[in-house]
Amino acid sequence: MGPQITRTQDLLESADAPYRKILVVVLLPSFDSRRYFEDEVVKQLAERGTAAVASTSMMNTRTPVTRQTFLAMVDKIGADAVVVTQLVSLESKGTMKDMNPQATHNVRSTYYYNVWSVEVTEYKEPQAAEFEHLLVLATQLYSVKSQEAVWAIESRSKVVQDFDEVKGFSVILNEATAIAAHLSSDGLLAE
Repeated sequence: MGPQITRTQDLLESADAPYRKILVVVLLPSFDSRRYFEDEVVKQLAERGTAAVASTSMMNTRTPVTRQTFLAMVDKIGADAVVVTQLVSLESKGTMKDMNPQATHNVRSTYYYNVWSVEVTEYKEPQAAEFEHLLVLATQLYSVKSQEAVWAIESRSKVVQDFDEVKGFSVILNEATAIAAHLSSDGLLAE
């Protein structure tokens, strides 16, 4: 199931949309998560015919994450808009769940009429941890010309996973797809 999207700011009438070249910025604690997320958003925008550049493609882990850094990137690539996605909240809850026991049955007849010998062997797995995460991200689109936010959405994703299951890829893909789809449907992307 994809994220639930809420528009928190309608497109301003003064906005100079649609945008032809967009700088994509994702603000997360991990540089690798930022890079992967930005690359997915860039890919989704490219599929819709809009040029986009990931900020992490022009920086490394030691580059300061400041407004001046991103403004220099805007000038370097000639962007007319900046999409900024940031983590609003992440709540995680873990519970233990019982696994399904499996049993084998050996049924044999006995010497007595209508009496059977039954051996049951039950194999029971240990309990497993299940995690439920509620992820909330805020995405804003800034016009370079006006230097103000002209559009914004908030997305909520509920992710349920077992302890040994990795779902990071699908969550990022779903979020990136939702961001690009809403940018496109609101007429913000130039082809």
